[in-house]
Amino acid sequence: MVRTLYRGGRVYSPADPHATALAVDGDRISWVGTDDDAPTAEITVELSGALVAPAFVDAHAHLTNTGLTMTLLDVSPVRSAAQLLDALAAHAATLPSGALVYARGYDQSTWPDATLPHRTELESAVGGRPCYVSHVSGHAALATGALCAAVPGVTGMPGYDADGRHTLEAVDALYAAALAQLDAATRHRAQQLALATAASVGIGCVHECGGPTTSSEIDFTELLAASAEQPVPQVIGYWGELGAASKARELGAAGAAGDLYADGALGSTDAHLSVPYADAGGCGHALLSAEQVAAHIVDCTGHGMQGGMHAIGDAAVETVLAGFAAAAEVVGIERLRAARHRVEHAEILTKTLIAGLVEFGLTASVQPAFDRLWGGAGQMYETRLGLDRSLASNPFGSLSGVGVPLAFGSDSPVTPLDPWGGVRAAVHHHNPAQRLSVRTAFAAHTRGGWRAARYDEAGYLAPGAPATLAVWDCPAGLDEHGLPLLDDPDATPRCLRTVRDGVTIHTA
Repeated sequence: MVRTLYRGGRVYSPADPHATALAVDGDRISWVGTDDDAPTAEITVELSGALVAPAFVDAHAHLTNTGLTMTLLDVSPVRSAAQLLDALAAHAATLPSGALVYARGYDQSTWPDATLPHRTELESAVGGRPCYVSHVSGHAALATGALCAAVPGVTGMPGYDADGRHTLEAVDALYAAALAQLDAATRHRAQQLALATAASVGIGCVHECGGPTTSSEIDFTELLAASAEQPVPQVIGYWGELGAASKARELGAAGAAGDLYADGALGSTDAHLSVPYADAGGCGHALLSAEQVAAHIVDCTGHGMQGGMHAIGDAAVETVLAGFAAAAEVVGIERLRAARHRVEHAEILTKTLIAGLVEFGLTASVQPAFDRLWGGAGQMYETRLGLDRSLASNPFGSLSGVGVPLAFGSDSPVTPLDPWGGVRAAVHHHNPAQRLSVRTAFAAHTRGGWRAARYDEAGYLAPGAPATLAVWDCPAGLDEHGLPLLDDPDATPRCLRTVRDGVTIHTA
C-alpha cells in the first residue's frame, strides 16, 4: 500500500484544527497532524500553503445533459426571441440535413419582451429539422413539428401546444425522443466532459438523478459504470420512477427517488402552489397524488431503498408529506425515518411543512444557486410569486435551524457545477433570515451530500475516513475556522487537485 503525504498547507479536519499535513494509505486517510510530526511516505505532495478539505458532493445533477449543454448549443445568453432564432439558425447551418438541433437554457423571464417564438418561426430557423430547445428549468421546451412527429400520440398529451411551446407530459415525451436521436458517441462525450468538469471544481461525488422522463436506462447505467471503472467522481444514482424500487436496485441505484415529479418548476409556472401565481394565475399542476406517494414510499421502504420526490411548490410538498403520513401508518414511523428518504428542491415551504420534514426524517436536497439567480427584488421569483413569497423561498436557515438535514446540489445544467458558488449563495441568501454560516453551508455541500445517500463515514478528513478530498488555492485567505473567505466573488478558491478514494482525478 502506497502512502501519500500532503504537507505544508492547511487541513480542514475535525481531528486537528491546527493540522498542516495529511497522510493517505490506499483509499483511506491514515494520519492528520502537523508537518513536524508527519510520517514518512513514498509520495509527497507539497501544498505550498494550499487548503486541503473534503471534496464536494453535488447532491442533484444530470451529468449527460450537463455535457450536452457544453458540447451542443447553450442558449442561456440570448435575451430575445430573435436572438434565440438567430442562434438556432447558425447552429443548424453546421449540421447535416435532417440532424437533430438540440439546445438548452433559454429563460424568457430575463428578456425585455418575454414572447417566445412560434413553432413556424422555429422550423424556419432550423430548416425543417427536428429541434428541441429546453427551458433552463427543463420543464418547458420549444419543439418543431419534425420532432413531434417522432412521438406517437404527443398531440393528445397534457402540455402539448400546437404553437410549439410545450410543458408537462409533452415535454417529457419530446425530451425522450430528442435523446434517442443522439448517437452513442455524442452521449459518451457529454458524460466524460461533465465528469471531468465536476472533478475540476473539486467535486468528488455526484448524485445523478435519472429516470424515464429525465434520461434513459442506458444513459443511467453508463454513468454508474464510468464511475466504477474510471478515475472520475463517484456517481450515486437515483432512479425517478413511480413504484420502481426493485427496478432501481437492478439498475444499481441508491434509491427510487430524485426527479420523480410531484410537480413542475416555478420558471415554467407548473410548480404546484397553494396560492396562485402572481403573474400567470392558476396554481400549477399536481403530478402525483398522496396515495401514489404513499404506495411508492411503502415499496421503497420494503426494499430497503431510499425513496423521494421532486417537490417545489408548497402544495406539492404538502401532497408528498400526506403520502409519507399514510406510508407511516403502514410501515411505522421509526422504520420510515430510518430509511432516510429525501425531497428534492422544496423551494416553497411553511412552518407546518418544515415540521413535516422533521417528523418523517426527510433530507432536503436543495440548490442555493436558485436563490442567487432568481431570488430577490426584480427577479423571476418575485415575478412569479410576489416579493414576500419570493423572499420566503428556499428557506435554508429555517430548515437548518430545526435540524432538517441539508444536501446541496446544482441541478446542473439548470445551474452550473459550481460548489463554492453554492456555498456563497447560501451564505448571502437574498433574505438575511435564511442565510447560513460558511461552516454550515460547506458541511451541507460535503458531508451533507454523503449522508443524504446514507454514506455516514464520508465527507470529513480524519484517520479512517475515505480519502476523498480537494486541494484549494484560496486567494482571499481563510476565516477563523480554516475555510475560504468568500465575500469577493472574484477571489473564488481554485481547485488544484481532486482526489477520490486516494486516486487523483484532477490536477490543475
